[in-house]
Amino acid sequence: MATLRLGDIAPDFEAETTQGKIKFQEWLGDSWGILFSHPADFTPVCTTELGTMANYYPEFVKRNVKVIALSVDGLNSHKEWIKDINETQNTTVNFPIIADEDKHIAQLYDMIHPNANENFTVRSVFIIGPDKKIKLTLTYPASTGRNFDELLRVIDSLQLTANYSVATPANWKDGEKVVISTAVKDEDIAAKFPKGYERVKPYLRMTPQPNK
Repeated sequence: MATLRLGDIAPDFEAETTQGKIKFQEWLGDSWGILFSHPADFTPVCTTELGTMANYYPEFVKRNVKVIALSVDGLNSHKEWIKDINETQNTTVNFPIIADEDKHIAQLYDMIHPNANENFTVRSVFIIGPDKKIKLTLTYPASTGRNFDELLRVIDSLQLTANYSVATPANWKDGEKVVISTAVKDEDIAAKFPKGYERVKPYLRMTPQPNK
């Protein structure tokens, strides 16, 4: 299958997970979603990642984001791995992990890395909107753990820019100034952005975050 691109509909699938059988799009419902994959169970970096996600989980719930992980190992292996994660990361894994032993979902989402190992998924992240479209993709090498603060930052940006005619500048964090879309004419800014704005250049106009 061709690589999935931003704006593509996230492929639907049925799967067994550590929290029961799901149909992916039905499980997502009207929520945002994060699907993130792991090369295998009992791998060191991924153990820290799943533990970190468990600790950050309330922040994703607060943002109406459902979280689900994937590995090409089976349910029994997942359940044993969860015990290690909970013990070593001082947490409780509170989101489902997909068992993908036949690699169907990994192939559907192009998670098999031909230059690494045909049996391992790469460490991919997909953020999916309530419209079931892919909003962001990230792929990490085995040596580098994911940054979960960045995933929250991106979710904040995606949810903000989905509802207002703005974009977020480099290194933006929730609560900081945002960029007014170039599609908004100067004469329309006052009505759309009553907090005012700064015209740095004709194409660069900054305004306080509109939903704060």
